Amino acid sequence: MTMDDRMIVCLGCQAVNRVPQGRVLTLAKCGRCSELLATPHPVEITSEQMRLLEKKDTGAFIVDLWAPWCGPCRMMAPHYDSAAQRLQGDVRFYKINTDQHPDASIRLNIRGVPTLIAWKGGRELAKQAGAPGGAALERWVRDIFGLASTSH
Repeated sequence: MTMDDRMIVCLGCQAVNRVPQGRVLTLAKCGRCSELLATPHPVEITSEQMRLLEKKDTGAFIVDLWAPWCGPCRMMAPHYDSAAQRLQGDVRFYKINTDQHPDASIRLNIRGVPTLIAWKGGRELAKQAGAPGGAALERWVRDIFGLASTSH
């Protein structure tokens, strides 16, 4: 294992996988259960899964703390899904329903929804309150993780 390797948690079986830094996640599979480690669409997770990610995962991921009754959360959802599709080789995208997992909001110091939290290297890098749309959301993710922009 080198210092450039990422430790990626498979939420399917909870195995921790070593993934070399240069390898895109869309090519990485869990060594135990063979599930893809990339998230081409946001994955709904529990408080317990979030604790596991915080404790053992050193790769890049975003968590959207949201609620079903939240209009801005629903408006941002398609943009979040689009960003997950476009950035799945580098960043994983997760969602926590704060109505179902209120303890996650308390533990992560969330004051309102939606709130996005960026994680890498086992630590929180940035927190974004509110619902950035389309290009602004993807630009925020790219800036946080130092990913190159794509031109369309």
